[in-house]
Amino acid sequence: MKATISTLVFFFPLFLLAQDSPYSISSYKEEGTKAPNTHYIGEAWLLGLLSEDADLDYEITKATFKANSTLDWHRHSSPQVLVVVEGEGYYQERGKTPIRMKEGDVIQCPKETEHWHTSSKESDVTYLAIYGGSQPTTWTEKLTLEYYNSIAGELKTK
Repeated sequence: MKATISTLVFFFPLFLLAQDSPYSISSYKEEGTKAPNTHYIGEAWLLGLLSEDADLDYEITKATFKANSTLDWHRHSSPQVLVVVEGEGYYQERGKTPIRMKEGDVIQCPKETEHWHTSSKESDVTYLAIYGGSQPTTWTEKLTLEYYNSIAGELKTK
């Protein structure tokens, strides 16, 4: 009985101090939802981290592309920032040389700039995409498997 009373005396003040979290907390470590194969070939998973708050004028989406996947050419009405959190992939803006993006890279794409970004042939890639959420993505041209394979071969030798 003495032990029960001592336990209550010790833990009761902790319950008074405990509170529900007033913060909106989510985790980018969740897998997300498998994306429909509309504008890519392969396997992609998407997780909207910040996308439904009317007070924000930007969105953050976690995208994971499995190795050897493609993503079509597209553009956004706002700048887009990609933060590569895991793996390696490819990135290219129209008229520029493609690059290999890797974990730790932060890439800024200017608004209305046609581009594509996806996994490498050998590695999955996971990145956080930060962009203005007022207008949907404009899909412009299919990225052909032949072009993707040629880029993969070119970047493998560099």
